[in-house]
Amino acid sequence: MSVEPPKEDETVRVRREGRDGRVGRLTLNRPRALNALTHAMVSRVDAALTAWERDPSLRTVVIDGAGDRGLCAGGDIRAIYEDARTGGATSPAFWRDEYRLNARIARYPKPYVALMDGIVMGGGVGVSAHGDVRIVTERSRVAMPETGIGLVPDVGGTYLLARSPGELGTHLALTGAVVGAGDALLCGLADHCVPSGQLPALVAELASTDVPVAVRRHATAPPDGELAADREWIDACYAADSVEEIVDRLFASGHQKAKQTAETILTRSPTALKATLAAVRRARRAGTLEEVLTAEYRASCAALRTPDLVEGIRAQVIDKDRTPRWSPAELGQVTAADVDHFSAVPPGGDLRWDPEP
Repeated sequence: MSVEPPKEDETVRVRREGRDGRVGRLTLNRPRALNALTHAMVSRVDAALTAWERDPSLRTVVIDGAGDRGLCAGGDIRAIYEDARTGGATSPAFWRDEYRLNARIARYPKPYVALMDGIVMGGGVGVSAHGDVRIVTERSRVAMPETGIGLVPDVGGTYLLARSPGELGTHLALTGAVVGAGDALLCGLADHCVPSGQLPALVAELASTDVPVAVRRHATAPPDGELAADREWIDACYAADSVEEIVDRLFASGHQKAKQTAETILTRSPTALKATLAAVRRARRAGTLEEVLTAEYRASCAALRTPDLVEGIRAQVIDKDRTPRWSPAELGQVTAADVDHFSAVPPGGDLRWDPEP
C-alpha cells in the first residue's frame, strides 16, 4: 500500500515529552525526501523555539529526523532548482529565514540536543551543528557538499569549517567529502558519539536527568576516522593561496589519496570552488556567526544568477547523469570579478539581524 507524503503542517512533528513536558521534541518529517528542509519547515521549527524559549517549564530541546536514513539531507534542492530556472524569486526568502534560524540555534538559551544520526548534510548541518549538544552515531554521514551543485557552503558551514583544525575545513569545503562520527568530532562538527541503538534511551533520560549526565551515561568512543592520518598532506596542500595551487600541490604530494582528492576537486564547479575558498578564508577572520551568515547569504543569492547552480542540480539530482557542464569549465577561466560577484550585496538587500536572533 502506498504511503501518502505528510501534510505541510506535519513535516515537522512538534511535541512535549517527559515529566511536566520538560523536553521539547522536533522531528523533521519528510523521510521519503531524507527530511529535506522546506521554507514551511524552517518556519515551524523557528516558531516552536520561540514559544519554548519563553516557557520556564521547558528545559531541553531535542531535534531528530523521521525514518532510519538520517536527520536531514539539506534544503529542498528541487525547489531551489525550479526557482533558479524561473528567476530566483523565492529562494532568498527561504535562505533569510533558514540562516536566521541557524543563528537562533547557536544562541539558544536552553540545551539544544541534535541527534545527528545517519545522513546530515547542508541544511541538516545548519539545524544541528550550531547546537550546544551535538551527537553523532556509528551511522552518521556528515558533509557540506555544495561545490558539487554550484553553491558555496552555507547555513554557517564556512564558519564551522573555518574553525576546524588546520586545513581540514578547507578540505571538506572544497571536496564536499562525507565524514563519519570520528572525523565529525575531530573537525568540531559534533561533541559526542552515542550508539544509534541507545538514542531512544538517551532521549527518555533527558526527561528526568540533566543533559550532561544523560549524555555521559551513553557516550562511547567513536569509530576511527581517516582525517587525522591525512593531516600532513592536507595541511600542507590546502595552505596554498589559490584553488589551482591547492590542486597542483595535491597532485605533487606523492600521496595516492591526495591525488584522488585533486581529481575530485576538479569535478566540482570551478566558480563555486574559488568562491568557497575565499569564503572559508574570510570566515576565519570573521568575529561572529551572524557576520558569516550574511556573507553566505550574499553568496547563495549570487549563485542563483549563475548557470552552475541549475546545471549542478540538474546533473546531481534531476537527471542524475553526474556529468555537469560547468560554465566556465576550467579554474583558470574563473576571473576575480566572478569571485567578487559572490560577495556583492544582493539586489534585494543584505540579510538583516533586527530583531536579534
